[in-house]
Amino acid sequence: MPAITKPSNHFNATLYTGDGTSNRTITGTGFQPDWLWLKMRNDVDDNVLVDSVRGGSKRIKSNTTDAESDISYPTLASDGFVVSSGVYNNSAKTFVAWQCKAGGTAVTNTSGTISSQVSANPTAGFSVVTFTAPSSGNFSAGHGLGVTPGMVITKVRGRVTSWITWHNQLNSGSPGTTYYIDLNSTGAQTSFASVWGSTGVTSSVIGMGVGASCAASDTIVAYCFAAVAGYSAFGSYTGNGSANGPFVYLGFRPRWVMFKNTTTGAGWLIFDSSRNTYNLTDLLLQANQTNAEAGNSTDNPLDFLSNGFKLRYSNSATNASAEVYIYMAFAEAPFKYAGAR
Repeated sequence: MPAITKPSNHFNATLYTGDGTSNRTITGTGFQPDWLWLKMRNDVDDNVLVDSVRGGSKRIKSNTTDAESDISYPTLASDGFVVSSGVYNNSAKTFVAWQCKAGGTAVTNTSGTISSQVSANPTAGFSVVTFTAPSSGNFSAGHGLGVTPGMVITKVRGRVTSWITWHNQLNSGSPGTTYYIDLNSTGAQTSFASVWGSTGVTSSVIGMGVGASCAASDTIVAYCFAAVAGYSAFGSYTGNGSANGPFVYLGFRPRWVMFKNTTTGAGWLIFDSSRNTYNLTDLLLQANQTNAEAGNSTDNPLDFLSNGFKLRYSNSATNASAEVYIYMAFAEAPFKYAGAR
C-alpha cells in the first residue's frame, strides 16, 4: 500500500521571541511566503503586513488608515522572513506571524477593464493584487483565482483611507455589490453605491468605483481569498447569546479564525492554534487594534474542533443574540488528517 502524503500547506502561524539581534531569519514556515502579517503579542504595537507584490520593504498596517510606508524589516525569505534589532525582534518581546503562499512573482492580468499585477495561488485560494484606478467611473481588475473569492481586503496604498473589505455574506447573508466593512474599525457593515463598481466581485475580477471605493489614480492592493474544501472557509453565523454558543461547520479543524460582528459592530478578533494549543481557545488579537494579546475563560472563548468551531460565551464581539457574524478560517490540516483537541 503506498504511503499517504499529507497535502502541502500554504498557510502558517509562526511564534517567536525577540532576541535583539540584527538581520535575524525566522524559519520553519515550510514555504516562501508571499504575504506576511506580523503582530507583537505581549505589548502594544501595530499589525504589520508586507507582501511580495508591493515589495518586502513596504509596510502597511491593518489597524490604521495610514498610507503605505517604507521600512527595512521585515522582509520575506525562502522559508520565512527576516527581522532585525528593534524592528520586530525587540528583546524579550513575543510575536506571531501569519503567512500565506500566493504565486510568487506577479504577472500582468488583463481580465478586468484595467490591468493588474497578480500573484495567484488558485490551489490555496489566495492572491495578492495591485492596480491603479482610472481617472473616473466604475472599473474592474483581475484577481487570478478562477473562482469567486469569499473575502477581498483592499487598501489604497498612497494616502490615508480605510481598509475596504468585501465578504460573500455581507448584507445579512445575501451577497451584494453595495455592502462593505472596514478592516481598521469596529464599525458594522455599510452600504454605499458603486463601492464594488458595476460588476461586484466575480470569478475573474474585483469591481470598484472611483469616488466610492477609491479616488482617481489611486494605487490599490487587494488580498483575495477563495474557499478551498478542507483548507479554507468564509461564511457567517447568527449568535444565540448563550454560553452554549453556535457550532460552525468548516469541514476541517481550524488553524486560524477571524470574526467580525456585521450587525452592530465590534473588533476583528483573531484566534489561532499556535497561541492556544488546546481548548478553550481564548488568546485573541485584533486586526483593528494595537492591543497586546488578551485572553481568559470569559473573553470571547471558543473551541477548535475536528470539523469546525463552537462559541463558548455570550459577547457582542462573537455571540450576541440574533446578530450576524462573518468569519474567515484556515485549516490545521485537511479534514481527513484532523482530530479533536
